[in-house]
Amino acid sequence: MNKRISVSLLIFAAVLASTWFALKPRAAGSAPGAAILTFSTAEIGRQGHFYVGGHYVGEPGNETMHGAMYVEVWVPKSIRHPYPIVFITGGGGQGAYALMQTPDGRPGWAYDFVNQGYTVYMMDYPGNGRSAYLPGVDGMITPPRSGPLMEEVWTGAQSPASDWSKEQHIREHRAQEGAEWPQLKKYSQWPSDSPNKGKMGDPVFDYFAKTELQIAAVPEKVTVDAIVQLLDDIGQPVILLFHSGIAATGWLVADARPKLVRGIIAAEPVAPPVENAERGSSGPGRVWGVTNSFIHYDPPIKDASELQPVREEKADAPDLIPCWVQKEPAHKLVNLESIPVLNVAGEASYHRPYAHCVAKWLNQAGVKTTFVGLETVGLPGNGHQMMSEKNSAGIAKFFMSWLDKNVH
Repeated sequence: MNKRISVSLLIFAAVLASTWFALKPRAAGSAPGAAILTFSTAEIGRQGHFYVGGHYVGEPGNETMHGAMYVEVWVPKSIRHPYPIVFITGGGGQGAYALMQTPDGRPGWAYDFVNQGYTVYMMDYPGNGRSAYLPGVDGMITPPRSGPLMEEVWTGAQSPASDWSKEQHIREHRAQEGAEWPQLKKYSQWPSDSPNKGKMGDPVFDYFAKTELQIAAVPEKVTVDAIVQLLDDIGQPVILLFHSGIAATGWLVADARPKLVRGIIAAEPVAPPVENAERGSSGPGRVWGVTNSFIHYDPPIKDASELQPVREEKADAPDLIPCWVQKEPAHKLVNLESIPVLNVAGEASYHRPYAHCVAKWLNQAGVKTTFVGLETVGLPGNGHQMMSEKNSAGIAKFFMSWLDKNVH
């Protein structure tokens, strides 16, 4: 009898073990879909989830909170760097999630930094993600990008010269000429080995498409005020890390609280100064140089036209566009002059033809700015969404090496 019980228990244990291994979440690194992705959070000592900003709007008796912003903070078990990283990234449909995990399941930039001893802050901007959108107060909502447009701008799998793209450009009132940037053919960093790599049907691409968000046109000042309050609440100098469309807000935050900003990493901040050039576009770019809103210059000015911008006659190199600069003597971005800036661009990004113009404008305005094409530091083939690409961890490592040398 005892022998029968023992055999039965062994069989039960074997079945239980096989079931556990079958259900056990797999480690990160392979494409999503087959199981739940997990990776270690062992270096995170504490987390915080909170809201900043916001005020009541509406008629008495029907007031509603507006403009509050969700923030998440990760504090490492061992803080080895004194200045926290405040990520001001996205703005084109990518939320804080893009900092937490890559579309192929690896730890994102937030983990890269916290694992090296940096406290990190991430946020959902007012009206987006976990921050409430208020109809009738906040602006129109732009839906997530379509799959074909994502193939064009993120992976290079859809040619900007295709029939689809021509129709899309017409609908968006963009000039088609120049939409296919010359650096596109150098793209190599999409993190997938699928036969349909970088296209709809590629499991990694499809997963990335699931993470794209709608964009609420909340007034810029609402977002600036919320991030400024975040810096005030942190109460110590920080490093700002910008990326993409929200970067213009970041410059305004630094302008408002220069004593609380010890350094800035600007990874392809949106649009070149003065005139747009994104994927064949034209029209106003960032008329105040790095923003479309008032930012402090010295000598003081009240209108952006007083910067007297002029376009250079010749580009700095083939496949680049001529930059807009100030007519000398140049006005200085007085509140940013003491903040070192690293401005980087991917080798194959649609920002690459004009990305260097941001650094040129900043340097002329008295802001010590270093421009780096990532391929020159052993990181070739990147597009604009570099935190989601194969070498994302290497890019974060480069950022940290620059901070070690330049921010003290």
